[in-house]
This record gives sequence, structure tokens and C-alpha cells, in this order.
Amino acid sequence: MQPLRRADPSSIAGHRLLGRLGAGGMGVVYLARTPGGTLAALKLIRAEHAADPGFRERFRRETRIAGRITGRWVVRVLGADPEAREPWLATEFVPGPSLAEAVGLHGALPEPTVRALGARLAAALADVHAAGLVHRDVKPGNVLLALDGPRLIDFGIARSAGATALTATDAMIGTPGFLAPEQARVGAADEVGPAADVFSLGCVLAYALTGERPFGTGAVAAVVYRTVYEEPDLREVPDAILPLVAACLAKDPAARPTAARVRAALGEAEGPAGDWLPPGLPALIARRSSRVLDLPVPEPTLLASPEALEGVSRRRLLIAGSAAAVVGAGGLTAWLLGRGPAGKGTGEGAALPAYTLGVLTDLSGPTKAAGRAQERGARLAVETFNARRDRPFDVTLRVVDDGGRGPRATTAARTLLQDEKLVGVVGPTTVASVLAAAAELVDRSVPLVSVLAAVPTGNTVEGQTTKRTYFEPRPSPDSMIVPFARYLSEREVVRTALVEDRDGGRSTWFAVKSVKATPPSQARGGVATSHPVEADSEDFASAVRAALATDPQAVMYVGTSPRRAALCARALRDQGFQGPRGSVEEPFRQEFLDLAGPAAEGWYFGTSHVDPDGLPGAKDFTAAYRKRWGVPAATPVEPYATEAYDAVNWTLQALGTTVGNHSESVASGVSNSLRQTPYRGLAKTYSSAGRESSVASLVGLFLWQVRDGKPHFLGEFADAAVKEAKRTKES
Repeated sequence: MQPLRRADPSSIAGHRLLGRLGAGGMGVVYLARTPGGTLAALKLIRAEHAADPGFRERFRRETRIAGRITGRWVVRVLGADPEAREPWLATEFVPGPSLAEAVGLHGALPEPTVRALGARLAAALADVHAAGLVHRDVKPGNVLLALDGPRLIDFGIARSAGATALTATDAMIGTPGFLAPEQARVGAADEVGPAADVFSLGCVLAYALTGERPFGTGAVAAVVYRTVYEEPDLREVPDAILPLVAACLAKDPAARPTAARVRAALGEAEGPAGDWLPPGLPALIARRSSRVLDLPVPEPTLLASPEALEGVSRRRLLIAGSAAAVVGAGGLTAWLLGRGPAGKGTGEGAALPAYTLGVLTDLSGPTKAAGRAQERGARLAVETFNARRDRPFDVTLRVVDDGGRGPRATTAARTLLQDEKLVGVVGPTTVASVLAAAAELVDRSVPLVSVLAAVPTGNTVEGQTTKRTYFEPRPSPDSMIVPFARYLSEREVVRTALVEDRDGGRSTWFAVKSVKATPPSQARGGVATSHPVEADSEDFASAVRAALATDPQAVMYVGTSPRRAALCARALRDQGFQGPRGSVEEPFRQEFLDLAGPAAEGWYFGTSHVDPDGLPGAKDFTAAYRKRWGVPAATPVEPYATEAYDAVNWTLQALGTTVGNHSESVASGVSNSLRQTPYRGLAKTYSSAGRESSVASLVGLFLWQVRDGKPHFLGEFADAAVKEAKRTKES
């Protein structure tokens, strides 16, 4: 909420205005008090839009439709004048957050809460449909949460079932991600009936249960395509409610249940006020309610008579007018900012400032497994932060899918930038996404943090020459040869053979050059020989035969392909090599384990990610992660979930510093703090020096080994190399 501006009226048709709830191109929504003392949300349309006959007719229709809805779970109309020079509509005010805000702050809601939510929204839609209307924009942002239940709002694009639409014939009505397939078809407005609202309700229920949109995020065209042609992602929806949600999301409108049947399936969900909400939300609603009820009423605007102005200079009049404006609004402005007029501290009822963090990652492309892990880690970090009673602000997480591709990352970054409260972004999984997103974010000084994608040395990230907004707190891929090589040195291996997979291009060339220049056990006369496999060949047997002819004590696969690394592993096994074998991070994928089979056993890999189960300080994180995402105790936490969790907390640390310093530009302040202040996370210490310092590039390197067919985390590479060498010598 914001204070009234000097140009705002003090009252409209007897409604005393208290503050601004929001504003857009069409008008302003005020918090108002009706002549009878009831709080109201009053929408005032700007005169220039009201002068458009088509727009005024649409507003008349909205007023008529809103007045026909009388159910308990919709906001009531308290007054309206669609014929005024500046038309207005007043509805009851609900001080609670929207469902979108609640999920953004607190994460997915428990099943009992969602059942109650769904039953009451279904009851609201049943009333809407019984009145011969279709809402057409049921979405989390149009659901407000009150202590006694939700309220469905915004009937601005609702219409009578079967009526001719007043929108353009080529317009898509509704919100992508929550609209029905028939709404997405251009020119199919007449096909949109009550079943479309049920489809949207199914999307809302899935979102509330999982914290994720069932048809994903990203470019509008991609979301709409998935809505029309693909099945929703309902993997995280609880089994008990899954059949109902799936039925609501049927592509065929005739196959969906009615709103009344959805309500019956979920139950009436009646009970004492507040008991349907999970911990945290009732307190938030109570704080906002007390804040609004205690609002001071600003003095009305007064016009002085001409006689009173005689003899007063224009300059004195302007000064007096400005002072009066400050005094008149001072109480309200100070209260809205959470401070008393006399400089008193923030009261218990003061709302916290809110900021947005973005996750820009791959949820549908070739790196979607890592992208989903990053999203989950980031969500847990934000939910944990928002649960703190001592937090200085609230954080909303916005997730967008870039498919791991540059053009989609550009669109995704622009989508995030539409949120004026955006203060940071984490999560790209590919270099293309980093380069595209950083180019969009840099002008607003919004920092971008990547713990997975690594821009090759020598490549320029746009806009980073004059100010630093891109941060890559991870070691360079070129350093991934170090963990296995360090282990070989601890094992006192003198002869190392390199299977040089030239399909890896520059990465392979640089790694071979580095290992040959500084081989393991160099101080003991260590040597490394290379044995190439051309990019257009898969004859690893010949390369392995040549490598073994040098009588090596260890073999390193130097390449980037999990499939080709598996071919190398099988060739080594077939030719009887039993010595240490290893490689770097890129081939270390499930594909390698599946294709290599028993030949993968014993292989070592250097990585930039951890297994938090192997970190003593991450016990609480792993427990919370498994509980939040339903991961069995025997199943490892996915790679990069921990690093994303850390990256978000590093960004939140920077945001806290920025807010405490009252920085004029919050995003720029966060970038500055990230540049100046390291953060000790669960996995490692994160700093901005990763791309500039050869020493820092070794921070965050870890050693793994395949044991019993599964990845086994050995720890930070230097300590792990010593311990593993000792273990293997003793065995």
C-alpha cells in the first residue's frame, strides 16, 4: 500500500480515500472507507479511458456482473457509478494476501488447506455459473485469503455464458498458465463456458499443492502450447486429490466435472475461522488487518475562498500549500512506512517490505534435471527465510523456464524485469542462457548468479566492463582435472595415460595440455602420455590399447561426453585394466553409469557440486529438503540443489545489507554487496573472485567415486585425495 499523492482526491462519492492499493494504465485502486464506515477497494477509471465508448460499456458490464454475484466466497459490490466522468466501482476490502503471494512467501500449502480452498472456490464458481456467468480469469492472483476462507475477485473479463465477447476477435482471454485450452484458441470465445473456470480451478489447486504451475513457465507461446497439446505436470500432487485435479484439467470441456461436483468431492470444509490456514498465514492476515483498521484518516482537501487569499503573494501561497500537504498527509505517510509521526519505531502491525528473487533455469530442456534441482533448492531457501520471525523483509520467488536456450533466456529475463521489485536472479544451466540473460539484466543492475553454467575463459559477458552484475561463484571447468590428478599424486602414481577424446573440442585440448605440462607426481618424475580418439570415431578400444602399451599406473578419460566416457570405461574393463581410472565433471551423469554398467565401478570424478549428506553442517538442510519435496531417505539430494540454496542465501545476505544501508537502488546495492562480501554456505565459501583468481578457481572442487554402481561423495578434493590415497594403500 502507498500513501495518497497530492493529485489524488480525498474522497469519491462520499468514500473517504485512505491510500493507494495499486495503479495501472487504466486507473487507480484506492483503499477507501464507505459512508457507512466499511473498508472498500475502490477502482477509479481514468477519464481518458472512460471517454472511449467501448471501454465504458465494458466497465458497465463489469459493474452489472459484479453486482449479480452474491455468494459468500466472492467480494461483494458496495457501490458503483459507471456513468460518472471518472467511473468507479467499490467492493469489500479483504486485507489478506493473494494466493500467489502466500505461495510465493510460504511455499506450497498443505493438502487440508488446499481442500478447504478448493471447496470454497468451487462453491464461489458454482454461484457464478448459476447466475449464468463465466469468470474466465481464475488464477492465484485473483484469490484473496481471509481468516474464514478465500475470496474470488476481479470479474473484469467475466461475461454471460453464450454472450458475444466485447474483446477483440483475435484476443486471447485469460492468464497463460491458468486458462483452459478452449480459451487459448483464437476466435473461440463463444466456446468458453463454465468448464473453462473448472480447468482454471484445477490449475490453481495444482499450483497451491506444489508451488508450481502445472503447465510450466516461460514464453507465453510455449505455456499456451503445453496447455493445449501436452499433459500437465502433476507429479507432486498428493495421490488422494490427484484424480480430481486431473479430471479438472481434462482437455475436453465435456469431460470435466462441474464446479458443484468439485465442491461435493472436496467437502464443505466448514470450521472455525482461521483453522483452515497453515501456520504463518493467520498471523500475516492479522498484522495486515490491524494495520488497516488503525489507519489515520487524512484531512479532506479544502478550498480557500478568494477573499481569504487577498494580499497573499503567490510565493507564500505555494509555500503554505506545500506545507499543508505535508502536514495533512504526514500521519498517513509515516504510518504506511511503519513509523510513528514522532519518529517512533516500527509497530507490531507494520507490514514488511517485499522483494522478488528470480530463478531463471531450464525446466524443459536438456539440462532440466539440474534446473529442477536448482528451483527446489531456491524455493526451500526462500521458504525458510520467510518463516523466520526476525526477518527484516519478505521475499517472493519467481521461476521462469528458459529451456536451456539463449533466445528463451532473453524472453525469460524480460519477463522477470516486469517485476519492479526484482533484486536478483539465480540459476542458469547453460552458457547461452547466462550470456542472454545477463545482457537483459545489466541495464537495471540486477545481479545474475550462476553456480552451474560456466562462461569459458576469455568470453565477454555483456555490460560487465563498467559495472559488475554477473557472478559465477564456481570453479572453472578447466580446473575439473585437479581432483583426480591430486588423488593420483597422493597415490604416488608416476605414469598416467590420457584417453584424449577430441569430440570435447577446446576443453579436451586444454586439459591434455595442462596434465602433460604438470602431470601427477611431477616432483617424483611423473609423466603423462595422450592417446587420441577422433571426434568422428568411436574406436576407444584402439586408443585404450595404445594407452596400456605405455604400462600406465592410472588412466584418465579427457572429454565431455557421458556416452563416450562409458565406451572408454568398457574398453578399459575389456582389456583388463584395474588401476585408478577417472575423469571430470561433465561426463559424470546417470547416462555414464547406465551405459558403462559394471565398468563404471571405482571411477573417480572431479566436480563443483556436493552431496549434502556428506556435509556435517547440512543435516538440517537435507532433512528439510527431503520433507519438502518428498525425497526418500535413501535417495540422494540432486546435484546443484545445495548450491542453489546457498546462492539464494548469499543473495539474501546481500539484500539485507542493502536494505540496512537504505540504498537508493536496491538491485544495484545487492550487486555491490555480492562483489564485496563473501558468504559461507553449506557447500563452500561463495565470493565474486571465482572468474578472476586462479587460486579462487580451486575453491569448491570435490572428489567423487562410483561405488556399488552409485556416486559416492568423498568431500573437498584436497582432504579427500589424502584420505582416499591412504585408504586404497591400506586395502
